[in-house]
Amino acid sequence: MSPQKQVADYAKFDLKTPALNFSLVSSTGEVSAVDHLGIEVETVEDIAEWKARLQREGILQKVEDNIACCFARQDKLWFTDPDGNAWEIFTVHEQLAVTGSLRQTGCCVPKNTGAHEPATCGA
Repeated sequence: MSPQKQVADYAKFDLKTPALNFSLVSSTGEVSAVDHLGIEVETVEDIAEWKARLQREGILQKVEDNIACCFARQDKLWFTDPDGNAWEIFTVHEQLAVTGSLRQTGCCVPKNTGAHEPATCGA
């Protein structure tokens, strides 16, 4: 299977069966590292439901509305799981042209509360 999007430091696979959105990023400098995990939802109403749930749990860290990231315009919510993994809940409004490298897209995984390392940023 070919990636849906690909540049020198980024490849995204968007499988329908099973439903899986999997992105590989080689710009971290690490041999084998999880940058972050994500759940793609269908609508802005789904984002609103997730936002309310994460706020109720007290774990919502960052909200990004209408942001251009990873070659798509999208809304995102960020939180960190108990193991310290960053998660994004997102919906895609439109796919953008795949040009340049991922580092030029301005994507940034928020810094984990209490983390010793800085946030992972594409810029």
